[in-house]
Amino acid sequence: MAVKIKTKAGTIDIASDVIATVVGGAATDNYGVVGMASRNPLRDGVNSILQRDKYNKGVVIRQTEGGITVEVNIIVGYGTKISEVSKSVQNKVKYNLESMLGITADEVIVCVQGVRMLGND
Repeated sequence: MAVKIKTKAGTIDIASDVIATVVGGAATDNYGVVGMASRNPLRDGVNSILQRDKYNKGVVIRQTEGGITVEVNIIVGYGTKISEVSKSVQNKVKYNLESMLGITADEVIVCVQGVRMLGND
């Protein structure tokens, strides 16, 4: 699914893989986030951390009237405050989508799929 942005000059289509890469990069750039997880952990591996080229498996994008809704699946580090890590991910994802792609995220849903020891991959 591509997100369509209407401008005066025409329409811009942004592929969902591009959005997933921006969202995944923003999410993993936060302290306390060990990596991205699949949105379907039973099919793709319960504790597997997604590589950068597979971020689209951990991000769900739904287009709404005013912008988009993004669901991010992450694995957090043991000993971190999950609520603070989640808020940080939400803020960074919204900021990066707006600054890099010009897309307004109406809602960023953070799903914590697991907890891992920091430093252990």
